Amino acid sequence: MTKFIFVTGGVVSGLGKGIVMASLGRLLKSGGYKVVAQKLDPYINLDPGTMNPCQHGEVFVTEDGAETDLDLGHYERFIDENMNIYSNLTTGKVFWNVLNKERRGDYLGQTVQYIPHITNEIKEFIYAVGKKNESDIVMTEIGGTIGDIESQPFIEAIRQISREVGKENCLYIHVTLVPYIASSGELKTKPTQHSVKELRSMGINPDIIITRTEMELDEDTKQKLALFCDVKPDCIIESLTVDKIYEAPAMFERNRLFEVVCRELKLSDKHFDFSEWQCLLDRISKIDKEVTIALVGKYVKMFDAYMSVVEALKHGGFENNVNVRVKWIEAESVTEENVKSLLGDADGILVPGGFGDRGIEGKIIAAEYARENNVPYFGICLGMQTACIEFARNVLGYKDADSREFSPEGKHNVIDLMPEQYAVLHKGGTMRLGAYPCAIGKGTRLAEIYQSELVQERHRHRYEFNNDYIKEFEDKGIVFSGKSPSGDLVEAIEIPSHKFYIGVQFHPEFKSRPNKAHPIFREFIKAATQK
Repeated sequence: MTKFIFVTGGVVSGLGKGIVMASLGRLLKSGGYKVVAQKLDPYINLDPGTMNPCQHGEVFVTEDGAETDLDLGHYERFIDENMNIYSNLTTGKVFWNVLNKERRGDYLGQTVQYIPHITNEIKEFIYAVGKKNESDIVMTEIGGTIGDIESQPFIEAIRQISREVGKENCLYIHVTLVPYIASSGELKTKPTQHSVKELRSMGINPDIIITRTEMELDEDTKQKLALFCDVKPDCIIESLTVDKIYEAPAMFERNRLFEVVCRELKLSDKHFDFSEWQCLLDRISKIDKEVTIALVGKYVKMFDAYMSVVEALKHGGFENNVNVRVKWIEAESVTEENVKSLLGDADGILVPGGFGDRGIEGKIIAAEYARENNVPYFGICLGMQTACIEFARNVLGYKDADSREFSPEGKHNVIDLMPEQYAVLHKGGTMRLGAYPCAIGKGTRLAEIYQSELVQERHRHRYEFNNDYIKEFEDKGIVFSGKSPSGDLVEAIEIPSHKFYIGVQFHPEFKSRPNKAHPIFREFIKAATQK
């Protein structure tokens, strides 16, 4: 029977439940188990697609086109398994599904209530992800903190699952804070005790407590927590700060998390092989060189907005034996006068995806600086579009070149809407989302990078390159190295005479892994090391 692990958090947000989930998933996979992870978010939005990245961080897109929470990126990178539409559920989606069922008459006139209708919808979602992936273990993270009003239906749903599948097939992990008070030199356990008390008041007794702390707990503190929280002493497991997040699975393995989970779920731990991940850590530990990548973006004060991009840059660094230092550049601050002082020390320049016209001129100037000074340039989605606008303005001579997104009535919009997008009024879930095929042009730099004629990459965008300008771009040196198999949509551009100048319409960062960097990021960092 499928086993279920539920991870909840208490006291404060930001304790690292996502890293706990991802790390445990990696450990279980190292034990030979097929694992799938999902995140249940209590907010009422249907999905994070229309949420401000400054509030919620990046939107992570799955292969099947779901716009999801950024924690799913951690799951994919650590576990190396693709998530799907069943990997992220929100309160908004639950209500949407239940109300649509009610309107169709599916409930046969019943009064629709939180119990059983809302909780049943949540349980169906949890069971579905395991069935779709044929998994041995389904791991589910409950967003927010215990005591939040909006999370109560999710807590009740996972309580019911224990009754349905049997306690021997269900494990509850609670992540809490154990703060250190410097003035008294004490670790304080009371926040954890109150958090567990709140969880138990909702019918769930945690099996394992993971304590977020800055220092190791002494044996007396562990015994105290075990007694007051009613768990076994060795089920108090520390979550300590690590230098790099990819060290977290090894830290939890040393703290016997895998062993304890297997014991509590009556799983075998005899086939545990952590060598692949340990080799990655050994390689990372020996790196003593560094490159600087200037990331010119709109949300640089909220680093989570570019989480997958930054991690993919690190992955590219791992494969080139260099550490990547990201230099955050606020796009709005970039001008013709200061661009050299801002970007002059960068070994490479990356312009990531985004929406809206704020900072666009700065991104265009950054693309121009990279092109004219032979600095390795990588443009992702909007980063490709701004590179095309820059080229049209400064090489083709269309000084008013723009995108329809920023200039709806523009005369030379080299970036335009897809025909089917003109009638779209709603913002959420109406873009080109998920994996689409891309045909790679023979003899191009992209073909050399991918070593393949056809690839699948994930998209999240509404605007496309305007094909009316293809010939003019080609005549001036741009190569359209990636297109949709039909040839209708431009997927990638490059400048062959440049050291490295590539723009892609898709988001390769979503498919990069720490032990297998995405090839474009790998080669971008390689070019940066040679600057």
